[in-house]
Amino acid sequence: MLRLLVLLLALANIGYFAWTQGALAPLGLVPSVQTEPQRMTTQIRPDAIRLLTPEEAREIEDNAAVPRRPASGASDAVSSADTPAAECLQAGLFNEQQTAVLRTSLQSALPAGSWQFESSVEPARWIVYMGKYTTEEAMAKKRGELRQLGVAFRTVNNEALVPGLALASFPLQADAEKELARVAAKGVRTARVAQERAETRGQILKLAAVDAGLRAQLDTLKPQLEGKALRACP
Repeated sequence: MLRLLVLLLALANIGYFAWTQGALAPLGLVPSVQTEPQRMTTQIRPDAIRLLTPEEAREIEDNAAVPRRPASGASDAVSSADTPAAECLQAGLFNEQQTAVLRTSLQSALPAGSWQFESSVEPARWIVYMGKYTTEEAMAKKRGELRQLGVAFRTVNNEALVPGLALASFPLQADAEKELARVAAKGVRTARVAQERAETRGQILKLAAVDAGLRAQLDTLKPQLEGKALRACP
C-alpha cells in the first residue's frame, strides 16, 4: 500500500512538471499565461533606473529638509548674505578743539543722523615703572634681567618717562602699588609706581550703522581723526 502511494505521488509530480513545461499541449492541457504587456508601454526610460548610494540618499533627504525661500521678484535674486551688514564704529577721545574741527567736517561730508558725539572719560593709567635709562644698552640689559625673572614688560607711552619700561598698568594707583610689591618679591628691586596718563574727558565719535557706502565716505575724513582709528563699538 505504501509503495503504491509513493508511486502515485511520483507520477503526479511528473505530470505537473510536464504540464507546466507545455509538454501536454497536444492534449489541450496548457497552463494559462498571466501577462500584462500594456505595462511595458507605460514605462519611461527603464534603462535609466539605478540604485542610489547611502551618501546620495542622505544628501537628497538633507536638501528636502531645508526650507525654500519663495520667489518674490528679481530683487530677491541677490541673497542678503552677499551684502555686508552695517556695523557700529567709534573713534576718540577728542578734546574740545578737535571735536569742533571734526564736527564741521562731518556736517559737510556725512548724512545727517549717521553720526554723533558722546561724552566720555578715559581713566587714569598707573604703571609699575622702571627707568629712565640713560642709554639703550642699559634698557636692553634690564629687559634681559626681567625675562630671566619671568616678568612681562612693555615700553611706555609717556614722553616724560621715555626711555623706560612698564611692567603692568592699572586705573588705580593702589592696584599699581600692590603689583609693585608682588614683582619686588620676585626680585625686581628698582621699579616704582608712576602715572603714565592722567584722567581725560572728551568726546567719542560714534557711527551706529556704517555700511559700505558710508565707510567709503569716512576714508576722506581720516586726516580729521587725529590718528585715532575707527574701532568696533563695545
